[in-house]
Amino acid sequence: MGHGNGAGLDFIITTDRSMMSNHRGKEFLGFMTTAPAVGMPDFLWRWIAAPRVRVDSRGRPAQAPYGLRKVEAALQDAGFSAEIIDPDHVDRYIKTAKAVLIGHHDYFALNPPSIEYWMLTGKEPLNRRSFLSFIAKIAYYKKRYNPSLKVIVGGPAAWQWLYSPTYVRKFMVDTIVEGEAERIVTWLARRILEGSPLPRYILSGPRDSPSLEEIPLIKAPSINGLIEIMRGCPRGCSFCSVTYKSIRYYTLDMIERELQVNVRGGVRGGILHSDDVPLYGARGIIPNVEALEKLHRLTKKYYRDFTWSHAALATVLYGEERFRMLSRLADIILDDNQQYTGFQTGIETGSRRLAKKIMPGKSAPYPPEKWPEVVVEAFSLLHDNYFIPAGTVILGLPGETPSDVVDTIQLVEDLKYYRSILVPMFFVPLGSLRGEGWFKPVKMTLEHAELLKKLMEHTTKWARDIISRFYMKSIIQTPAKIVLLRFIAKAESFTRQITAEDIMNYVEGNTRKTLEAAAVA
Repeated sequence: MGHGNGAGLDFIITTDRSMMSNHRGKEFLGFMTTAPAVGMPDFLWRWIAAPRVRVDSRGRPAQAPYGLRKVEAALQDAGFSAEIIDPDHVDRYIKTAKAVLIGHHDYFALNPPSIEYWMLTGKEPLNRRSFLSFIAKIAYYKKRYNPSLKVIVGGPAAWQWLYSPTYVRKFMVDTIVEGEAERIVTWLARRILEGSPLPRYILSGPRDSPSLEEIPLIKAPSINGLIEIMRGCPRGCSFCSVTYKSIRYYTLDMIERELQVNVRGGVRGGILHSDDVPLYGARGIIPNVEALEKLHRLTKKYYRDFTWSHAALATVLYGEERFRMLSRLADIILDDNQQYTGFQTGIETGSRRLAKKIMPGKSAPYPPEKWPEVVVEAFSLLHDNYFIPAGTVILGLPGETPSDVVDTIQLVEDLKYYRSILVPMFFVPLGSLRGEGWFKPVKMTLEHAELLKKLMEHTTKWARDIISRFYMKSIIQTPAKIVLLRFIAKAESFTRQITAEDIMNYVEGNTRKTLEAAAVA
């Protein structure tokens, strides 16, 4: 293990400040790091969205991203000298370390919503600027102090390095790891200590995925108490890479042990994470409400409040219609400490034709032709039960026509009555659609611009309502809440004044310099 002077730590696990922050205990604020500072000074934007976390005398953060905690646990369980170190303290260890392992959700702001904000404003998002500054520091340390240091990058956004080979060379990256990493990192660690050559790129496929018994449990608190409850998703959407993962449900004992780790570290609220939380313990795509009730009661035993990371709308609708799932879970979740819960979900399109072509399993057990109805009915039920969805809408799906976009505009209009956030995404070629082209705003039509305006109107209206009624209620959070509400008021005013034609002109003016700056090959 590392010591106060930085000696004896072979593997540093870290990331930049946009990720190594608990975002004031509000995961939603973390999404502000995916945008540039707009309507307020940059330092104020950073202060709200990504404040520093508390560290101990060795530079270890009190909370760290869950994925990094898994890597840390895997290496420590295998007997390696490895710890997560705050980005402000890596210089204490880097001269003698054998490798630095870096994870991120969006290295270069190529993921949604970062790329959309970047193209709409023409300004680099905070997460990109933060990471580039951090990785430049790592490269400087490597070049000056420790040329034999290995730089390993991975995490959900590992694919972005493949589109940015200039950065691979510039920042002296040795290995890119894509996919589940627990088995891979221990293999890499052994090779590094042996002095063996490393592959430039590793794709961890289903055969490399750890079994349930091989998945390590975190040993120190995760950011905002996030813990995983299952891996994989059975729906098989063409644009998603999660479908490649086999399904594994954590046991309640595994979940409880990670809950206990967070609570011992002073974390009092959290997030249940999977790609479809209501499918925990499911029989195929049929929710197992008894298993869900046990999971939620267990979580409520430890956390005062918690949310889900993701849920599929078809699971929500079918679970409520068949089993009263939402109502039963709301009875467990909502109390004096918690008046709502939320999650991210994929709407993607309002086109029945595209739903059938691109994501036929997303609406199951309902037919894909019923997808718009599934979305509206699910949102209605969520609204009534105080579940707040943040829904993504994709622009530029392969084969999309103006008529498909009009269908999506109509769907967004139908959702205006329901408490939610709607986020635009430009199509990124992932999953089985990796060979398709990116959607770039030079392809934007007037229909796309109309859709963007509708999404902005919906989100600014409901964001004000959500933050005013439910969010940041403690006195210590009041200053940040006031600043945030003022920003939303400005965004509402801007949205009322802007036209679809204005959006077209604005995006076209910003797109070229954005793509050039992104260094996408």
